[in-house]
Amino acid sequence: MKQIILTGDRPTGRLHVGHYVGSLKERVRLQNSGKFDEIYIMIADAQALTDNAEHPEKVRDNIIQVALDYLACGLDPEKSTIFIQSMVPQLTELSFYYMNLVTVSRLQRNPTVKSEIKMRNFEASIPVGFFTYPISQAADITAFKATSVPAGEDQMPMIEQCREIVHKFNSVYGETLVEPQIILPQNQACLRLPGIDGKAKMSKSLGNCIYLSDEPEDIRKKIMSMFTDPNHLRVEDPGQVEGNPVFIYLDAFCRPEHFAEFLPDYNNLDELKDHYRRGGLGDVKVKKFLNNVIQAELAPIRERRKDWEQRLPDVYDILAEGSKRAEATAAKTLADVRHSMKIDYFENGTLSK
Repeated sequence: MKQIILTGDRPTGRLHVGHYVGSLKERVRLQNSGKFDEIYIMIADAQALTDNAEHPEKVRDNIIQVALDYLACGLDPEKSTIFIQSMVPQLTELSFYYMNLVTVSRLQRNPTVKSEIKMRNFEASIPVGFFTYPISQAADITAFKATSVPAGEDQMPMIEQCREIVHKFNSVYGETLVEPQIILPQNQACLRLPGIDGKAKMSKSLGNCIYLSDEPEDIRKKIMSMFTDPNHLRVEDPGQVEGNPVFIYLDAFCRPEHFAEFLPDYNNLDELKDHYRRGGLGDVKVKKFLNNVIQAELAPIRERRKDWEQRLPDVYDILAEGSKRAEATAAKTLADVRHSMKIDYFENGTLSK
């Protein structure tokens, strides 16, 4: 069986470091690993419209922004097919068929959907499109017969629901679709990066992000304002490392060589944590170290992004060509689905048999 990746992001804003450590960095590693036959990276504009239908310009204006972030992080259009979701109409038809295989109560139990509804304060006013987006996501994954989906921990319920849909479809209509597996970040700290305000999730809508394209001074200001241990009031006070966003970020980004370069008083992160726990280490010193670490990580990404910004026609062509290739692949899967369901009526005289 071919090894295929499908993953993507909603174009509702520039991508941030949560996206980077949660999936983007892993996508680039997998892309360059040579272990996958096909890689599809989707800019999920149709999904973004499920809660932005009255502001389509927000989605439209951010498609190029997300593409720039992809290219800046190292996604290579020679190795990965980067495409726009709405340019592949077969995904909509697949979603329509899958809707008949999922109950309302099952969607209501999806933890990711429940969390997103709560965060957006939808309550009873939830748009139907948003409510059913796990089904749409299943269509996206199965259209490309993806075997693997690199994603953050918060997407695990979505992948499980996709697997249920695949199992139900294959049970009813015969073996047609492929069950995907999620690929989580290798670094545990990257499973879910908190916001700089200490909230559980970094989110564009909450305004608690460090963007991949932020300028160095903006990054510094955000890091120096980060939430830490509220009880660590004085330098000499013992501090809490567990659950402290500054140390969670260091877990996600810090490498041993950073100490030799930026903080030679310590040999590794464990020594820094031990000092913070016993007291005598101030938040400012730790934040300055984190700033240096993140600046070193994001500087080459930011520079590559600026280079691509000077080549926007090339970015447009990458998206157009990628969308064309993606549509051709999805069309083959849709033909398989229609054949399995026996609704390809005018193929081989099916209707008259």
